[in-house]
This record gives sequence, structure tokens and C-alpha cells, in this order.
Amino acid sequence: MTAMADIEHPADSGPLTVRDIEGIPFDGRRYELIDGVLIVSPAPGLRHQKIAYRLYGVLEAACPPDFEVVGAPFAVHSGDKIELQPDVLVGRDEDFTDKDLPAPPVLAVEVLSPSTAIYDLNLKKAVYERLGTGSYWVIDPEEPALTVFELDAEGHYQQVAKAAGDEELELERPFPVRIVPRELLGRLG
Repeated sequence: MTAMADIEHPADSGPLTVRDIEGIPFDGRRYELIDGVLIVSPAPGLRHQKIAYRLYGVLEAACPPDFEVVGAPFAVHSGDKIELQPDVLVGRDEDFTDKDLPAPPVLAVEVLSPSTAIYDLNLKKAVYERLGTGSYWVIDPEEPALTVFELDAEGHYQQVAKAAGDEELELERPFPVRIVPRELLGRLG
């Protein structure tokens, strides 16, 4: 993952905005904006993609009608200086537009990659917490393992569950769903 400076927007012109990055052509990389700083991630690998797509299927099958499950790339916006693209997200149906989610998701999921792990576990987790995203899941594709964080009464994430390999998690938020980390790898598991 790389923080990039934009040569067309010198440092003295202020932070980048969502509008500044709207015209970036799709090239397989993920472009995110956190407090006006552009974060660029390389295209994800096979294990990462396998887990993200299989998790999407598990969540979609359990999803009640008042929620939507969406996979990356799909933008979550907060103001004009934050655009995030979680690997999988769940939001309230009424909060979506055709092009983005301009409200906090109820669940954001990041599948770790060597180039993104430090951002996913720290910076992005802190931004989702600040936005009020109720649940934040992090999946380590190597074990595989799922760690679940939920906002407490003070608005801070607390780890509430973790499962690895063939361990089963029965989760209630954002809706009831059963997850077994190794099953997310499919034939790779």
C-alpha cells in the first residue's frame, strides 16, 4: 500500500477530495482517500479474492431484505475527504445510492494482504470506528482466521470474537450468520 502525492495538486492546495479521485481509471488497484490522503493498494491475490467472494456469498444468503451486501470495489463516503472501499460491506438498503454508500456501513470487512495489513488493522479500523461502523471484521487469509470487532457503548471497537481454521462462529451482528474461516477458502483450504 502506498500513500501517494498528486503532482497536479501541490501540497499548498490542501488535501485531496473525493472529487479529485473520481476520474482515476480502473486499473486493478484500489484507491482510497483518508482525511485527504490518497492510499493506493495493489491488486489482491488469489486467497484474498477467494475469501472475499465466498464471504460475500455467505453474507448474501443470510441477509435480510432491509440490508444490502456489496463487494469491492464500491465506495463508502464520509464528507469530501474520505472514500473507503472495504473488501465486503453491509449497509442499510435505504442508505445506498446507485454509485456509493454515503453513510457508515453496518459492517465493513477487510481481508488482509501483506501490503495492506498494517493499514487494515490500524488506520482503516480507526476510520471505521470514527465513522460509527457497528462491526468491523478482519480476515487473515493465511491461517485462515476471522477477528470480529464491535463498537461498545462509548463508540470504541472491542474484539468480541475470533475463530481460526475449522472453528465456527455464530454471529448476530449485523444479522445472524455462521462463519467457518477455512470454508471461505473453498478448494484452497
